[in-house]
Amino acid sequence: MSLFLITFAFIMAGLYIHVPFCARRCLYCDFFSNTDMSYRKSYTDVLSAEMELRREYLNGEPVETVYFGGGTPSLLNAEELERIFDAINTCFDLSLCREVTLEANPDDISSAYLRALRSLPFNRISMGIQSFDREDLLFLNRRHGREQAFRAVNLCKEQEYGNLSIDLIYGLPGQTTSKWKKNLEEALRLDIPHISAYHLIYEEETALYRLLEENAVKPLEEEESLTLFSLLIDTLAEAGYLHYEISNFARPGYVSQHNSAYWSGKKYLGLGPSAHSYNGHSRDWNISSLSRYIQAIRNGTPDMEHESLTVSMKYNDYIITRLRTSEGIDLRQIGLLFGADYQTYCRKESLPFLNDGLLAADGECFYLTRRGIFLSDTVMRALIKLPS
Repeated sequence: MSLFLITFAFIMAGLYIHVPFCARRCLYCDFFSNTDMSYRKSYTDVLSAEMELRREYLNGEPVETVYFGGGTPSLLNAEELERIFDAINTCFDLSLCREVTLEANPDDISSAYLRALRSLPFNRISMGIQSFDREDLLFLNRRHGREQAFRAVNLCKEQEYGNLSIDLIYGLPGQTTSKWKKNLEEALRLDIPHISAYHLIYEEETALYRLLEENAVKPLEEEESLTLFSLLIDTLAEAGYLHYEISNFARPGYVSQHNSAYWSGKKYLGLGPSAHSYNGHSRDWNISSLSRYIQAIRNGTPDMEHESLTVSMKYNDYIITRLRTSEGIDLRQIGLLFGADYQTYCRKESLPFLNDGLLAADGECFYLTRRGIFLSDTVMRALIKLPS
């Protein structure tokens, strides 16, 4: 039996909207964003135009999930969001749409804002809380405080946004087990049905990375990080959460359908600056510049990069995405999708990890064990196939 018990629902196509605005940059963030709010009207106008230009990308397939990510989508007001939805409904088939997510910051959430959202299709809110600890929030340069986080969650519940997710970050410099345990206890006390928990990463070209280069911060030792991750897994499992992807935990019925589409290889169209798209055969991604993005769409020619995928690249994508999930990899599917040579290669390279207990098997399906999760990068690197 698999360590995890979850089956992803079939998703035909997803739509991602990148909202590139932030009131200020967080210490650790390397996502594309812009603090110049004067672009907001131009952005919403051009976003609608991009939909018209790229509406055929999904070949008319119904859109089953829509995700507004960022940046900080909750900086857009209801009128701006309504204009975007008008364009979406004009260009795409939403008749089978079942999940529409808005990423939000706690300090943007108010009763009035949530009431305004009621006229829009949002049925899921993903809130970037990151921590309930005052010192953590100050270090990360978050806009909100501890009390604002509690208030935002409770307001969402009052307005009947029960499908609620929060992001948490662990592995901060000097973070102790007791401090992380208290963070998890706060999340459980709020009874939030979905939790995404990510280890702090020192990405280049971020303020956090500059502090690292200056020796102003010291990353946690690997053993300390593994202790925090173990505490995360144990605490949420005991509370009834399904660990359906390395960083994601959900109560039954609250798995993120949109993100599951990424991990299970479904098509998606990404709109907005820096947004990525995937159609099963190639990837495209928009320029990471708001001004250039706007000008290119106005000229009728999106400024984007294109990458056609070889069989080897598709196989590697399959390994890297599926092995993160509770379903793991299926050798039968590998044979059907990529051919017998890839199936044989994967079986051979998996054998040492099966013998070492980092992988386990359920028939022809291989998935990471508890120990394997801690060493997932090592397992993935061994199973991907480099060009000969």
